[in-house]
This record gives sequence, C-alpha cells and structure tokens, in this order.
Amino acid sequence: MKNLIDFFLRHSAWAVFLLYAVLSIVMLVGSRNPYQQRVWLTSANAVSSTVYGAMGAVTGYFNLHSINADLEQRNAALEMELVDLRMQLRELRLQLPDSTFDQPSLNNYRLLPALVISNSVALTHNHVTIDRGSADGLEPQMGVVDRGGVVGVVEVTSSHAARLISLLNPDISVSCKLKDSDYFGRLIWEGGDPRYATLDQLPKHTVYEVGDTIVTSGYSDMFPEGIRVGTVVGKAHEVSAGDVQLRIKLGTDFSRLSEVRVIVNGRSAELRKLENGNLPESDKSKTPVGTYSNSSRP
Repeated sequence: MKNLIDFFLRHSAWAVFLLYAVLSIVMLVGSRNPYQQRVWLTSANAVSSTVYGAMGAVTGYFNLHSINADLEQRNAALEMELVDLRMQLRELRLQLPDSTFDQPSLNNYRLLPALVISNSVALTHNHVTIDRGSADGLEPQMGVVDRGGVVGVVEVTSSHAARLISLLNPDISVSCKLKDSDYFGRLIWEGGDPRYATLDQLPKHTVYEVGDTIVTSGYSDMFPEGIRVGTVVGKAHEVSAGDVQLRIKLGTDFSRLSEVRVIVNGRSAELRKLENGNLPESDKSKTPVGTYSNSSRP
C-alpha cells in the first residue's frame, strides 16, 4: 500500500494533467455552446476522414484484381457489340446510295459486300483475297469496287473465298473515260507508286484539265458505266505522236483496303455468249478492253 501511495506521489503531476484533460473533453463535448460543438465536430470529422481514407486506399488496392477482371469482361462485351454493329452497317450500306456509282439506275447489277483477307501493294503483280466465294455466287471476271473506285477483277474462287487481280497489276486493264466526255482509253498500272495509274490510248485531240474525274466507260460487262476511278493529275510520258497518256490518281487507297463490293451482273452470261458467238474463232481467245489477261502485256 505504501508503494502505491509513493507511486501516485511521484507521478501526481501527470495524474492531475490527465484528470484536467478528461474534464476538459467532457465539458467540451457536453457543452451546449454551439462554437465548442462545431470545433469538436470539425476536429472529429477531420480525424475520421483521414482514418477512413487510409482504410479505403488499402481496401481498394486489394480489390484492384477483381475490378480489372470486371473491366476486361466489359471491354470484351463492348468489342463483340462493335463487331456486330460493323457487320450490320456493312449489310445496310447495300440499301444506301453508293457514291461510287454515278448512274441513277443499275437494275441489272447488284453489289455483294466482302471483307479483304489479304492484300499486296508492293509487288509487281498484286492480288487481293476476299471472304466471299462461289457459295455466295461469285464467278471469275466479276468486277470489284470499294467506295473510292475500282479495286480489281475476280480471278479464281473457292467455296468461301476468292482471289482478285488487283488494279495494281499489269495483267489487268480497265476501259475508262473522262466524265461527261466521249474520250475513252485504257487504264493500266505500270508499277511503282500504288496511288497512281496511267490512262493511255486517248486520241491526240482529247480535251482535259487537271482535276477531271475518270470513270469506267461501260464497255465491259464487269463494270457499268460511271464508276469513279480517279482524277487527272497531269500528262504522262509520251509513247507515240497519235496518243495521249494521262497520269491518274486512283480513288482507291489500296494500302488501307478493308471492305469491298463485288459487282454481280445478271446479264453477264448472256452478253459473253453473244460476244463470243459474234467473234471469229481466231479472235475468241483475245481479251477485250476492260477485262483482264493472265499474261503480261508486251
């Protein structure tokens, strides 16, 4: 008992301090003074917010894994919705006017959308592969376009894919003309820059201006008249005194080719039969202007 009394006597100052501190807190909390209550509540809120903030940070850190997993699932769902919307948009485009065609009526033609599987632009003989084939009604010598212009011609088909001879290939030539003009010639790609081609075999008296639009002439069952091909950027090199060659900037950006349309002509078989029937036997193997040949031009 004596030791206990000695302990309190040695630490009496601390005991008195703690007593006064407790009394002060009790008086502050229990006081009806609005100012003292506001001071107490403000201090208490500051302390509690700091504690809760620290606890929330720790809890959030340990919940990051589940949050990231949930975000990944949401992103995957959104990507699938985007793919579905793109497919719907591709189908709906068939019902909308296509700026590629300038003709008001194309009753004999229909467009079949397709996606590009592979494409080359840096070779001397370039090709394009699409995800449509004979099961979808594709046949060799069908023309293919995109919103910019002519893409190429179907060469061979399998059940669900087709290989095209790209316009960036010396084995293909397309009969084209100056828009709103009767001057027509042969569009060919001579290699080099995939953005440009040459329109040759134009008459010497051809009238043109830089910026004029080049369209298909319609002298082929593969491409109806009026499909935009590109624009005139200037005169190309001279090959003969009787012809004019124009340098054409192609409307199709082959380096970004992704969606195309196959032109299905309901009368193509009839036209080819008639054409072959009227040609001499020695000429039936010749490739008419506006189609393609599997052999390189001389």
